[in-house]
Amino acid sequence: MRAFEIQEFGNLVLTEKPQPQPKFGEVLVKVKAVSVNYRDILMVKGLYHPHLNLPAIPCSDGAGEVVSVGEGVTKFKPGDRVAGIFMQKWRSGNLTKEGVKSALGGEVDGMLAEYVVLSEDGLVSIPSHLSDIEAATLPCAAVTAWHALMEAGLKPGETVLVMGTGGVSLFALQFAVMAGARVIATSSSDEKLERVKQLGASDVINYKSVPKWEKQVLALTEGVGVDYIVEVGGANTLSKSLKAVKMGGQISLIGVLAGAQAEFNPLPAVMKGIRIQGIFVGSRQMFEA
Repeated sequence: MRAFEIQEFGNLVLTEKPQPQPKFGEVLVKVKAVSVNYRDILMVKGLYHPHLNLPAIPCSDGAGEVVSVGEGVTKFKPGDRVAGIFMQKWRSGNLTKEGVKSALGGEVDGMLAEYVVLSEDGLVSIPSHLSDIEAATLPCAAVTAWHALMEAGLKPGETVLVMGTGGVSLFALQFAVMAGARVIATSSSDEKLERVKQLGASDVINYKSVPKWEKQVLALTEGVGVDYIVEVGGANTLSKSLKAVKMGGQISLIGVLAGAQAEFNPLPAVMKGIRIQGIFVGSRQMFEA
């Protein structure tokens, strides 16, 4: 079979490899679609896991069709459409070190191959109304957004701030609208802001033309702030998020696009009773929800 490998950081090499065969409890999947996340790009460049053992097959997110199953498999049969979960050993409950180490496209070979073998517990069924391409976008971005909002107990009438128009933010926007929440979205592009309004955002802010966007958020919420912030910017935007969230609100830390290191004053979080939670994708149970 063909597969793309990271043989040295900075590039991918198309290689020929033996087609894997499923063992007890495993499933052989023909990969039909793969999506690329920011993590995958960093992985190839050697910036995410600089000590990764090479060669390695990248990309955590993919979908396909079951070809064959190993002995003991009961959840799937040949012909079933499936997607892999991001962390193969995080089935439910709290995240563990074992779960983190089982993330696809890192220490465990990923989906950028014609065929993959995964544990039956590391797969979920694809709904019939989704194409393979659509399903391939779900394992990382959609589950992360679900974890940040729906697992946190988002209620109708609450207000959510989503940053930018990346995959996690767009899924968070749609989940929030689905839940009956009000969404405020930010972007540096007026064109993209028009698009998110079409997806259901109630209010939009161009953070280039309004650099103190946290003040605009407060103005839009009558000085109260938002209930939830899906914080994808990182350290350099966190201080503004602390001002934009309401007392007792939640900031879900997703990414570090605006920087990984910055001075952080914890006092606003303490004085406002803010919950700050790191979100590292989610479990199989969250995916299936």
